[in-house]
Amino acid sequence: MKLVHYYVPSLGGAWGVLEGDRVTPFVTDHGASQAFLASLLQWPDPVAALARAAAASRTGETLPFAHLAESEPGPGRPHLLPPIDRQEVWAAGVTYLRSKVARMAESEGAARFYDLVYDAGRPEIFRKATPHRVVGPNGTVRIRTDSAWNVPEPEIGVLFSPAMRIIGYTIGNDMSSRDIEGENPLYLPQAKVYSQSCALGPLLLLEAEPGEHREFEIRLRIERQGREVFAGQTSTANMKRRFADLGDWLGRANAFPHGVILLTGTGVVPPDDFTLEPGDVVTIDVPKIGQLRNTVIRS
Repeated sequence: MKLVHYYVPSLGGAWGVLEGDRVTPFVTDHGASQAFLASLLQWPDPVAALARAAAASRTGETLPFAHLAESEPGPGRPHLLPPIDRQEVWAAGVTYLRSKVARMAESEGAARFYDLVYDAGRPEIFRKATPHRVVGPNGTVRIRTDSAWNVPEPEIGVLFSPAMRIIGYTIGNDMSSRDIEGENPLYLPQAKVYSQSCALGPLLLLEAEPGEHREFEIRLRIERQGREVFAGQTSTANMKRRFADLGDWLGRANAFPHGVILLTGTGVVPPDDFTLEPGDVVTIDVPKIGQLRNTVIRS
């Protein structure tokens, strides 16, 4: 199933199920929509509960998904929202060989530590964003004014229930200031966690019986003034670690009563002489999920 979070002027925030190219709304009260996903994740089987709710709403009016997906955020027009409500977003690092090599190159003094974490039993996991720091499709992602080397990081976001069971997947952009992190790994929170440093969308792909891992093709494209300046792709088949294993580590000595989204690392890293500029358009395509597109600002 595909779960969509969106805004329409007449209703405010809403949730619906995407079937084909149409969205069937079933939670249209603005107050309810602000805690819908958190409530859904309390069910023993959230996907079955959602299927029952969607079936009961099929007689209602539907919306064209393309109309939502192509519109920029704004109070006067329908648009997609990030597919979360009360969930924190966490992230795992150095889960691909390409990421390990990039981290070692940007931080000579700590290169050995990135090498060690790639092969260690314990992964690198850090808190990425609270809901108000997250933007949705067609929103603006930010680069810091005190950083000169910034890149997007295309990743699969895994939705876990409070019981740390995999429920579904989305696309994530884990914006990163590489010069800040490279100067000192202890600066990682400043390189990763700030307003509009994370984008999620366009929807949640939910599975009734997900496995410990799933293979997704991930494609990144960056355009500047209408011209492609970088493109790359990878697959979660290349990950050193499994989704379920990362979730197990995230849940140790921790609790997420509203559920949590875990970004699972990037395998696409632009060359060292590349940095994002204001106005760049970052597009991440995952064929089984959809497209996440954002414009870069510096403010």
